[in-house]
Amino acid sequence: SAAARPQGTPARRSRAMARPAPPRQRPPGLTAAGMAAEDEGELGLLECRVCFERYRLGGQRRPRNLPCGHVLCRGCVEALGGPERRRLECPFCRRAFSSGETTDCLPLLQLLEVLGPAGPSIPSALDRSGGRGAAGPGAAGLGLRLSLGGWGSLVNPTGVAACRRSGRLAVAHDGKKRIHVFGPGGSCLQQFGERGDAGNDIKYPLDVTVTSDGHVVVTDGGDCSVKAFDFEGRGVLAVREGFCLPWGLAATPASEVILTDSEAGALYRLMADFKTGKLKKCQMIQSRLISPRGVAVSQTSGAVVVIEHLKAQGPNSSSTRVKIFSAEMDLVGQMDSFGLNLIFPSKIYATAVAFDKEGHVVVTDICSQAVICLGKPEEFPIFNPLISHGLYYPVGLTYMANNSLVVLDSGDHSVKIFSS
Repeated sequence: SAAARPQGTPARRSRAMARPAPPRQRPPGLTAAGMAAEDEGELGLLECRVCFERYRLGGQRRPRNLPCGHVLCRGCVEALGGPERRRLECPFCRRAFSSGETTDCLPLLQLLEVLGPAGPSIPSALDRSGGRGAAGPGAAGLGLRLSLGGWGSLVNPTGVAACRRSGRLAVAHDGKKRIHVFGPGGSCLQQFGERGDAGNDIKYPLDVTVTSDGHVVVTDGGDCSVKAFDFEGRGVLAVREGFCLPWGLAATPASEVILTDSEAGALYRLMADFKTGKLKKCQMIQSRLISPRGVAVSQTSGAVVVIEHLKAQGPNSSSTRVKIFSAEMDLVGQMDSFGLNLIFPSKIYATAVAFDKEGHVVVTDICSQAVICLGKPEEFPIFNPLISHGLYYPVGLTYMANNSLVVLDSGDHSVKIFSS
């Protein structure tokens, strides 16, 4: 969403807002993830943590992201700088910044758009499904094993991918260095992909994948390109061959890359020798899709699943559609939000998709803040919630070699790893 222009003179704010209150201190023994969950219960994800007012799409309550990763409403950001607005300081971590360094918090704005102008609180739809939703660990017995990142470490993350060979996780986000690499134990191994205008710099990452030969591939919405790096951060290839808006990525077992072009409504297969940095072929394998974004490839059958973002026909009517193709790109099955609502009594808005090792299609849903299994292509769709608690705005999904489920939660800027 484009930044809203404030109209007229803003209402006079109280003196108390001139110096926002410092954040609560974390109690001893409470982890960052636990603190986030506690804050969510008290304040709500859609409330500014300084003035406790609800975020809105425009005006003084529009959510703004600070360089450190914390989010405040526009009014509170303006109050931080006082009348002259020269030097601002985050009320939570005390990092100094200028007003020009703040940006719109895209995950919260997208969530506000989905919820509609009335702005209801986010329902836990799985709890309303008559007991069919999973309890804390999930229907498959999944429990949160590890939480990585958080405020400041990751900023508005957009994509996550796992290296099956090494267990490393690559996360694309809006930080100064766009790619953050975590080790299997959660330590930060590498950061690369500078924000800038040079050939291998990344302007605006939308998704990331890792090929079987160990290369990190990123879609860059800033210059409509696909860029590949090794795990040391060296750029090896940049493809700018007529893409309109390259978005989702998925790697095949043969180190080929399946790519969605959201604006062109197309699906591409990229074949390259990443070690030598040579593109072999860029082939369109599907067209006439509607704003395709998330994509995944089955490591066993070669099936491809795509999430389409359908155009809204009216206020608060945006929806998604999940399409499954065979390895030969024949349509196997599809289901949109309306059809899924016939199975599950709540609107499902899918944001990311993956295949598990048995070939089940798994999606993230921002409406119910959940991860849901939709079954295998031949039985699609069924409804089996895997994770129904502890997520705020899940936007990324992948599986590790040990079948641990990795969820990218842009609501609290973290990577969450679940296992049975």
